[in-house]
Amino acid sequence: MLNIFARASVARAIQPLGERLARAGVSPNLVTVLGTVGAVAAAVAFLGRGQFFLGTLVVTVFVLFDLVDGALARARDRSSPFGAVLDSTCDRVADAAIFGSLAWWYAGGGDSRALLLAALLCLALSSLTSYIKARAEGVGLRCDVGIAERAERLIVVLVGTGLEGLGVPFALAAALWLLAAASAVTVVQRIVEVRRQAALVTSRPPAQ
Repeated sequence: MLNIFARASVARAIQPLGERLARAGVSPNLVTVLGTVGAVAAAVAFLGRGQFFLGTLVVTVFVLFDLVDGALARARDRSSPFGAVLDSTCDRVADAAIFGSLAWWYAGGGDSRALLLAALLCLALSSLTSYIKARAEGVGLRCDVGIAERAERLIVVLVGTGLEGLGVPFALAAALWLLAAASAVTVVQRIVEVRRQAALVTSRPPAQ
């Protein structure tokens, strides 16, 4: 949803930075990899040890690299199939590190089987949501629907960790269970949409 309503505005705001980096000869793929490495390291080092507020700040900084690499690619006019696949792959790695680190915390020092389950559900469902879209696009269909795309998932989980780090009770628990439910709904929405589009394709008369 945010991808539809906010992408253009965010792209315009980030574009000047992308142009400056392009003039400096920076590679979009390098920005993608650095952002992912930083997000993974911060998630493991901070979120995995229950240092939620500091972890939120550092992870957010590196997650924003995902916006910069797109602006940089546009500025250099060098978007490529490899860059698109690398970007999508790195997104999955960063997401897995965030939810995996939260699961690690709740399996250990956080000592909560319920929130361990919530974090694992978020991890599995976020991967499944992205997989359905990728698989649909692989057979020539579009699958841009859903109430919990990547932007929404990151906002919810990082707001939850940040508030938890500030001492707001049950903030992260609420965020994880809300996100698990929203991700499950998104999975269903995407399967229904793919089925709808597939039915249109199969019912279309062959070209003469």
